Amino acid sequence: MCYQDKSVAVTQIGMSEQQNMAQILAPTTQWQMRITKSSPNASPITSNMWSSLLMKQKKKVAPTSSAKFRVLAVKSDNSTINRLEGLLNLDITPFTDKIIAEYIWIGGTGIDVRSKSRTISKPVEHPSELPKWNYDGSSTGQAPGEDSEVILYPQAIFKDPFRGGNNILVICDSYTPAGEPIPTNKRHRAAEVFSNPKVIAEVPWYGIEQEYTLLQTNVKWPLGWPVGGYPGPQGPYYCSAGADKSFGRDISDAHYKACLYAGINISGTNGEVMPGQWEYQVGPSVGIEAGDHIWASRYILERITEQAGVVLSLDPKPIEGDWNGAGCHTNYSTKSMREDGGFEVIKKAILNLSLRHKDHISAYGEGNERRLTGKHETASINTFSWGVANRGCSIRVGRDTEKNGKGYLEDRRPASNMDPYVVTSLLAETTLLWEPTLEAEALAAQKLALKV
Repeated sequence: MCYQDKSVAVTQIGMSEQQNMAQILAPTTQWQMRITKSSPNASPITSNMWSSLLMKQKKKVAPTSSAKFRVLAVKSDNSTINRLEGLLNLDITPFTDKIIAEYIWIGGTGIDVRSKSRTISKPVEHPSELPKWNYDGSSTGQAPGEDSEVILYPQAIFKDPFRGGNNILVICDSYTPAGEPIPTNKRHRAAEVFSNPKVIAEVPWYGIEQEYTLLQTNVKWPLGWPVGGYPGPQGPYYCSAGADKSFGRDISDAHYKACLYAGINISGTNGEVMPGQWEYQVGPSVGIEAGDHIWASRYILERITEQAGVVLSLDPKPIEGDWNGAGCHTNYSTKSMREDGGFEVIKKAILNLSLRHKDHISAYGEGNERRLTGKHETASINTFSWGVANRGCSIRVGRDTEKNGKGYLEDRRPASNMDPYVVTSLLAETTLLWEPTLEAEALAAQKLALKV
């Protein structure tokens, strides 16, 4: 990814495109029939709608059954108008100041996203303008039934690419009624780390490469794979094009545009090594913003795959055997690393990371031991290593960083299901706040062949 770029151009979408955003995000040729180009007002047909239409055509209905009972109307040019889709695309802005806020939080597993909607009296620009809310924690595995209320604190706002207009997505974290963060609230601790003066002074940048796998709904087998069978060996699928090599591009592209619309700092996307697997990159983002943007992007991806009838998997090793796993490589730099002489600062950071390897591994995602085997572009989970341009290491340093004497490092250990609040704050804590003993540092330097 282009991590050194300081900004990402955000696509500006006009009002007419806002109204049609639900159509842009709707599944296209891989899941449904294509609407003829001669019908610009037609909406895509989902599989359920198509089945419903066929049933209505086959069933003989008495002439007295008026149109008010029909869900679909067929035009003479064979295109279909979906009246429900028309309501979904309805722009309410000219008629009310009220907006819809979708409150999003992390559920009891630590990786599932939950959400619910509420009406806000007028558009808002900052999370502090939004009220706190609550939810039933006993239904998400986050509170007992006898004391189930959990409080949502709004923390970050994004434009809603599904509803358009002034409607918003709201990233929240969760607290007890007494104001204590619940155990699955990792954002609270991350915010403490990123508010430390030493961390603030170093302006930590993150570029996160989120890999994910698309699965067929009923069989939970990767998209594009023969059911119960396997495609050809890895090789032709990475960054590929073609119906026999690239599976799920519509989802990837829809997600890309939706993230830009929402204001997420997405910087790119590509097909991955295993067929049916994709990656997108978010960043550079500063501090706590990196976690907020990744969680918002994951929520949007969940919603898009929901519409497409495809299952999203963040499992770090979805298919056993000679197939690549799914990671969430995290590129990281500080102000000192980006300035002249920064390579020496990077080496010192690598020393610290080596001494806390077990602490990081334990926090870098569930099931990561199935992925970090030393094969398929990974290092062994039990051994810390680093290298220049080596994708089989725990920490990779780019050629440009070595050449320029400054830049960033890439932590290749995090799994695809990692919590970005945990990983980003732990990197900052280990490299900026934690100090090893001189003896431990010397031994680590000798072991890693680092001259600091």
